[in-house]
Amino acid sequence: MATPRAKEAAKYLEKHKIVELMNNLTSNVLFYRPEDPKEFLIGFLDQLKESRDNRVDGPCLFNESNLDSVFGLIDPTNEGYVTYAQYKEALLTLGVSHIDECPEGADHDRISRETFTEEA
Repeated sequence: MATPRAKEAAKYLEKHKIVELMNNLTSNVLFYRPEDPKEFLIGFLDQLKESRDNRVDGPCLFNESNLDSVFGLIDPTNEGYVTYAQYKEALLTLGVSHIDECPEGADHDRISRETFTEEA
């Protein structure tokens, strides 16, 4: 059973999304493999702060071209849509932790490329 201190720590980490932040930082360092990881992380954190302050999307590991490629892998017949199960599994694979349980098209089990890209 967790101690009160451990429960308090877990609540703090969840409230401030520390685990997600660390996963994001680590993923970006491993993806870009900068010569100076500390300087890279400082710059990345500055970008995150600026995007938060200006209420715009922050830096992202995947660009639209990457997401189109992922969608193409789960839509090999190029129909322009995938099932909800495919959509959800692909987002989980990409590391998306907050998935819309009822995205546009879910009622017909046809999630479009546009919806997938927006959610990712």
